[in-house]
Amino acid sequence: MINEQIRDKEIRLVGEDGSQLGVMPTRDAMRMAEEAGLDLVKIAPTAKPPVCKIVDYGKYKYEMLRKEKEARKKQRTIEIKEIRLSPNIDTNDLNTKINAARKFLTKGDRVKITLRFRGREMAHMNSSKHILDDFAQSLSDISVVEKAPKVEGRSMTMFLTEKR
Repeated sequence: MINEQIRDKEIRLVGEDGSQLGVMPTRDAMRMAEEAGLDLVKIAPTAKPPVCKIVDYGKYKYEMLRKEKEARKKQRTIEIKEIRLSPNIDTNDLNTKINAARKFLTKGDRVKITLRFRGREMAHMNSSKHILDDFAQSLSDISVVEKAPKVEGRSMTMFLTEKR
């Protein structure tokens, strides 16, 4: 809120140089801002009394946008990449999947390894757990198991993340 939009009776005023000018009626603060040729901007609306500052609103808005943009640039979203395997996978195919997982982990993503069971493969679920264990063992130099292999319906899943 700026200038006439501020409806509070009393506000705590901060000067343009950052000095505390104390608690005063809004009218007096408006008059001081007009004399300085600047705007009265509500900085902390939830405070008791609300905190307002005498600033150039255009410049203030620009600074806030710049800070927001800088904060967005620094944050990184962690994606979950999924790799699907089958119980009767060959060693070369497994190595290809391991290399793909290695690439995802070095980028900083989490990797979900899913071992899918179909038809009669469901009867041999517990004997296929070694595939996920071998997968995790081959990537143990750069990754750590976040969630151990767990059976969920027709699949067994495991999560890997990059070592810190």
